[in-house]
Amino acid sequence: MNTETIAVTPQLVAFQRLLTIMDELREQCPWDRKQTMESLRNLTIEETYELADAILNDDMEEIKEEIGDVMLHMVFYAKIADEKKAFNITDSLNAICDKLINRHPHIYGDVKVNDEEDVKRNWEQLKLQEGKKSVLSGVPRSLPAMVKAYRMQEKTGQVGFEWDNSEQVWEKVEEEMGEFKESLAQGSKAQQEDEFGDVLFALINYARFQGIDPETALERTNRKFKKRFEFIEANAPRNLTDMSLEEMDKLWDTAKGLE
Repeated sequence: MNTETIAVTPQLVAFQRLLTIMDELREQCPWDRKQTMESLRNLTIEETYELADAILNDDMEEIKEEIGDVMLHMVFYAKIADEKKAFNITDSLNAICDKLINRHPHIYGDVKVNDEEDVKRNWEQLKLQEGKKSVLSGVPRSLPAMVKAYRMQEKTGQVGFEWDNSEQVWEKVEEEMGEFKESLAQGSKAQQEDEFGDVLFALINYARFQGIDPETALERTNRKFKKRFEFIEANAPRNLTDMSLEEMDKLWDTAKGLE
């Protein structure tokens, strides 16, 4: 790609503005000068979750703001790396451009694909050709357990380690449920925890087969539960500890009806 032919666009101008501000802050602001990659890490995780919340809220104004916050963090890391003479933002951007071109041979080469599943399978095969030791090597260890389970199942499925249909997956769910029940009757806590984990893993796999994102589904349920319980708190005639479960259930049903 000949970069000399690229026109100066509003996007490039805005990105250059961010880079310039980052340089100025790093030089002049005591807080920004003090930051390291390690000190920014937790803040980046927080910003990423804020973006995730904005997406679930379907709030475009909030999404726009959070994208900017995340982008700032990416520029910040690149600036620190540049100061260490490790790499700079240009290196990062060119690396992802090269990766995208290499992993989309159906766009930039002569490979033919029929659908998105072919694209994902090719993606994983290309990663292995690039030197990845495992299709699971790209799954971060620090991912939330549910997201990690989904991604591992998705990645191994792309190389053929997969059930043929959702009925088989549901049979596995029922099998794991049976083993969990047996562990409750005669197993140790460690065994019960192990079997419960197997149940969750199987359910996540079934959700994937049904096209359901289990993390998003659970978060929506969390929000629904929070909203309904807060309705109970706001409308309770007396302290909750003095109310019966049946009384609270009536308020719960009222909250549910209002939805």
